[in-house]
Amino acid sequence: MPGDKVNYHDVDQVGDAMHFLREPLGCDQLGVTVVECAPGWTGKEHDHGEQGEEEVYLLLDGNATVTVDGEAVPLEAGDALHLPPEATRQIRNGDTESTFVLAGAP
Repeated sequence: MPGDKVNYHDVDQVGDAMHFLREPLGCDQLGVTVVECAPGWTGKEHDHGEQGEEEVYLLLDGNATVTVDGEAVPLEAGDALHLPPEATRQIRNGDTESTFVLAGAP
């Protein structure tokens, strides 16, 4: 097989929502995370300024708001949001289950 394969359901969930796939996939630069958010779930506010890692948040299902540098950005299924490394970000899920794919790299 030309690359590593993993099913995110087989990766331990962290923080009641996140499946970190970088290590199980053997990625050197690219981080990939699947986030399964329960209604009302709120993620940790953070940035990646020190790491220089930009991210893209892709909302596959549901609705959620990502607060970026204090500004609420509402997302619907199918929306993607680019986040520069220094921007603070926090996911706030809506009233239904949601699924994100987060991808980040320097």
